[in-house]
Amino acid sequence: MKTKFLILAAMCFSTLGMAQKSEIKSAEKAVKSGDYAAAKTALESTSASIDAADAKLQAQYHFINGQVNAEMAKKGDMSAIDEAAASYQKVVSIEEQSGKNKYTAEAQAGLTNIKNDLINGAVSDEKEKKYKEAAEKLYKGYTISPIDTVYLYYAANYAVSGGNYEEALKYYNELTEVGYDGSGVEYKATNVETGEVEAMGKAQRDLMVKAGTYKDPIDDKSPSKKAEIVKNTAMIYQQLGQNEKALEAYKVARESDPNDVNLLLNEANLHFTMGDKETFKTLMEKATEMAPDNADIHYNIGVINMEQGDLEGARAAYTKALEIDPNYTNAQLNLSTTYINEGNGLIDEMNTLGTSRKDSERYDELKQKKDDLFAKGAGILEDALKVTPDNQAILSQLKNIYGAMGDNENFMRIKKLLGE
Repeated sequence: MKTKFLILAAMCFSTLGMAQKSEIKSAEKAVKSGDYAAAKTALESTSASIDAADAKLQAQYHFINGQVNAEMAKKGDMSAIDEAAASYQKVVSIEEQSGKNKYTAEAQAGLTNIKNDLINGAVSDEKEKKYKEAAEKLYKGYTISPIDTVYLYYAANYAVSGGNYEEALKYYNELTEVGYDGSGVEYKATNVETGEVEAMGKAQRDLMVKAGTYKDPIDDKSPSKKAEIVKNTAMIYQQLGQNEKALEAYKVARESDPNDVNLLLNEANLHFTMGDKETFKTLMEKATEMAPDNADIHYNIGVINMEQGDLEGARAAYTKALEIDPNYTNAQLNLSTTYINEGNGLIDEMNTLGTSRKDSERYDELKQKKDDLFAKGAGILEDALKVTPDNQAILSQLKNIYGAMGDNENFMRIKKLLGE
């Protein structure tokens, strides 16, 4: 009885194998005739049991499935790309293990075609500013050919351009994990006939130059992108509100590129956002040592000094910014404001004074000091108007100062310049 059961089971498996072969053969014929819908139907009928088939039949099944899904992807079904690539990769894996290579070359060619279609599609998407779609295509291209890590790099950049920060973060972290560097050498030479500079492989370039058809060989070196990747990772963490992770990323980035002043500024701004104004100030002062001619850095130091009540420090910073860029409007306005704020600070004491002779003398002293401070603030803006006479922000602040001083003549003059 046991023997009969085994024979019956063997007959069942044989029948199953024959049915699989028949369906796969039908799918293969449908592909050759261009009827991909029929091919897909035939494959679906045997998909559940294909893993039980022999290696030869599995490879054939996955190769045809790759062809079917690749064609569906060409017709706009982007969801079919993953299955097409997975099927071709399965073919290569199966035949590598079995030692048979009937479909491997065609499967690898199919993978290359899919990758090229994805890259070309990403280029088109980028031109139309469809950054999300471009990033997704490039990432798929990378998963098909992991050796081409540059696709992952551009996928991350496009994700950032499209505002898809979580996807970008995923790509940047993956770049870090695989140790992507991005540096390299592009070998170029000038085509003697056309005069155009062209890039090619080193061996080919050297042969062309030797033959005289090309001249002026150039080895164009591109720098490492590691620091850029870490910097972008930090900025994304900051954008997502993950400030502690952002600070850690900035630390790593600055270790990689200690001379990048922008990294220092970004970290300083993050400390400012987190309310750590002392660290912000320290880092900004360090930034001035790295880039002493950067007016923005001095201006930002002025801002934080002014917020902390250090008016002398603020004036020194704003003055330095204006030495570098004499037309820096915000520095002019804020430098003027330091004197107005100091003058306003005297008003509280003036309001507490009584009518005694001593208080009256103190009142007059404070009022004169306040008026002198307001006059200094106005003088800074009057000098600025000599360079930019139509600057509305400066004119508006001047009008307010003269109004507070009770200087009606200048108040009306500035109103007229404002067209009021």
